[in-house]
This record gives sequence, structure tokens and C-alpha cells, in this order.
Amino acid sequence: MTRVYPQFVVAKFGGTSVADFDSMNRSASIVLADDHVRLVVLSASAGVTNLLVELSEGLESRDRMDKIDTLRAIQHNIISRLKSPSIIGKEIDQLLENITRLSETAWEAPSPALSDELVSHGELMSSLLFAEVLREREAQAEWFDARKVIRTNNLYGCAEPNISLVEKHAEAHLRPRIEQAIVITQGFIGSDDAGHTTTLGRGGSDYTASLLGEALHAARVDIWTDVAGIYTTDPRIVAQAQRIDHISFSEASDMAAFGAKVLHPATLLPAMRKNIPVFVGSSKNISAGGTLVRRETENPPLYRAIAVRRKQTLLRLHSLNAQPAYAFFAETFAILAEHQVDVDLVTTSEKGIALALNATSSTSGEDNTLTTALLTALSAHCRVEIETGLALVTLIGNQLHRSAGVCRDTFVELDAHCVRMICHGASNDNLCFLLPDDAANDAVAALHRRLFE
Repeated sequence: MTRVYPQFVVAKFGGTSVADFDSMNRSASIVLADDHVRLVVLSASAGVTNLLVELSEGLESRDRMDKIDTLRAIQHNIISRLKSPSIIGKEIDQLLENITRLSETAWEAPSPALSDELVSHGELMSSLLFAEVLREREAQAEWFDARKVIRTNNLYGCAEPNISLVEKHAEAHLRPRIEQAIVITQGFIGSDDAGHTTTLGRGGSDYTASLLGEALHAARVDIWTDVAGIYTTDPRIVAQAQRIDHISFSEASDMAAFGAKVLHPATLLPAMRKNIPVFVGSSKNISAGGTLVRRETENPPLYRAIAVRRKQTLLRLHSLNAQPAYAFFAETFAILAEHQVDVDLVTTSEKGIALALNATSSTSGEDNTLTTALLTALSAHCRVEIETGLALVTLIGNQLHRSAGVCRDTFVELDAHCVRMICHGASNDNLCFLLPDDAANDAVAALHRRLFE
């Protein structure tokens, strides 16, 4: 008899939650403990994506084989703990052979498309292994290739999903399966119109889970990671960081967008569109509780959290002649648009523009924005100054624009730091500033002491 799950849960497990056999087994217990979990989205095992990104950049033979041997060891350490390893072992070995072949090609002719195809193997391997772990625990589990559903454009490294196609293919290919079995699929990866593999950017597995939850009208999306929820700042920077039990979509979205790594920046957009609650918890300690993200919370505080984002670039552009400011601005942004540059933050003066660019969203985690073609075009138009090695610190709250003293509270503890850029006005709910990366941790700690401790 077919069982129908109209109020099913999507469960996503991050890299540390599927890092090895014991981690996979704990995550399998979470899945099996809740009958409503019918769709499981997986990241690659911890460390695997970084190895694959390095291979995609083109390595010499010895370095290449060292990375592949490390990948093989991670997979076979899991396989060796299975009761019947032979069949799944052959499938994993075939994927490792693909990785070897693609990494040899990357050494000769690297490309963004090749990189996405190569990097996708991390999720393919972890999902195959996790499905086998569930089957060995006598669960009815089915592996599914997410590329059949997550349809995107061809912006390799940070592809954008086609929402209508995702919904269409999810209804056709996934809905019948989740009514019959627990479906195991991959986060992070998709395919374009030509059938080429794409990726959604680093951390994109969260986004996949939310997209599929939206498409299939899930009751909740659970994000299982290595921390028990969302904190007032990164606990690795500030040990006194406090867990936030309930947080609004808008607050959590700001935190993710400005660097809180517990969620991918785009994760909450699909959930917001369908008002699907998102739970964030630790797969290592489910009894510790977590954070529930929902549309609204009661009595939201003035100051909610502090986020930090590394690898920021400050691009300063100065007019070369006496042209009016509006003409200089118009031509500058036309050049940026022509080269498809996503500007993160902007400040202006009469004869100049300062732009903050974010490199952390692409799969490689490197800044490929400042191409030679772009810098050539800009240099013909203005004087260009580039400053790297910066971090963006953001204070996130509620209705900050209506509260006196926000700037005092933010900057009174930062006298010792060279602030490079301040943005407050485009949003009512955040204030952000750039400063040297090596000063970011001290600045975050000082700000957290003043506002949250």
C-alpha cells in the first residue's frame, strides 16, 4: 500500500555529519527517528570538496595522486565498515576513476565547467554511501541524482536555479519516490540546459534542501551541521557567543548573507516564499536543541547578532576628468554590468566610488571578479585602486535606523582599528564596515562584549 506524506520533512546533512562511518550512522539514526523525513540532502564528506577544488585548478602528477589517494582513503574508510561493501565499493571506485581522468584534464586545460563536473563527485560519493548505510539498517532508501531536478543557468561555480523548472521536475521525478521510500540526493549540484553539471556555490547544499522543500511544499527543512543552532556570533571567535533559539527569516538571511557560515546565503529565500520553517541543529548532539527560523519572532531585540565575512576586496575608482558625478557613476556601473560584476556594497563621493566585492560565494572560494578585461575597461575610464586582505563585519538587528546611539555602540570599542568603509542606510536592520582581516576577530570580540555580554 502506498504511503502518502503530505507534511514531509527535508533533512540536510553537512560535511561533518557525513565525514566518516560513525558520523553517517548518527545521521542515519536522525533520519530513521522521524517518519516524516522522506528526502535527505547531503554535502560531500568533510574535506572532500576542498581536495576536489584543488584538483580542478590543475596539479602536477605527484600532487594530483596525493590528493586522489587521500580521497580514496576517506571513501574506503567508510566502505570498510559496511556489512556488504563489494557493490558500493565498485561504484565509488568508478567515481574515483572519473576524478582521476578529470583532474588530468584540469592540469592540461582547466575551466569553470570542468571544475563543476569534478567537484560534484564529492556529493555523488557521500550520497551513495549514505543510502547504503540506511539500507543496511533495513530502511527502504533510494538514491536519486539531484541534477535531474536542480536545473540552473550556466554560471559555473555559482549557478542560479530556474525555480519553475525545479518545481516542475521535482513534482514529476521526486514526488512519486518520496511516497515510496526515503530518497537520498545531493546538495550543491545541478545541471544546465545542455546537461552540463553546475554547482550552486560553496555551502550550496543548504540551498538545495530549501529549493526542494519549496518545490514539494515541505512542512519543515532541517539543517544538520556541527553546531547546535545559530549563535550571536561565530563561537570559534567568541566563546561567549549565545545560541538564538528563535530567529526570523530576515534576521537569519542577513546573518547568512554577511558571513555566518551555518547557512548558505540563499537558503532562506525559498523557505520564505512558502513560509517553511527551517530548523538548525547538531547531528553530533541532537539533545542540545537548536534554532528554529520562521517568519516572525516575538519581541525581536535591537541587536541580534554579529557576522564576519573574509576575503573581501575594496575597489576604489577615481574620476580622471571634470565630468559630472552622475555621468561618471553611470559609465562606471555600465562597465561593471557589462562584465557581470555583482557589487556588494557601495559608497560614493563627488569624484569617486568605493565598491566592496565578495569572493566567498563561488565554489572555488577565490575572487575571479577582477579580470584583466574588466580592469582594462575601468582603467581607461578612471584611476583604479585595489585593496585586498579585508574582512566585512556586520551588526544585524531590528529597526536600527530608528534607534539613537547605534553608531556609538558600534564604534566606541573600535578606536584601535582602521575602518576602511562603513555602510548604514540601504538596510534598516544592519550596519557593516570593512577593516583589515587580521583585526576582524578582535573587533568582533570587542563588539560582542559591549552588545551581548
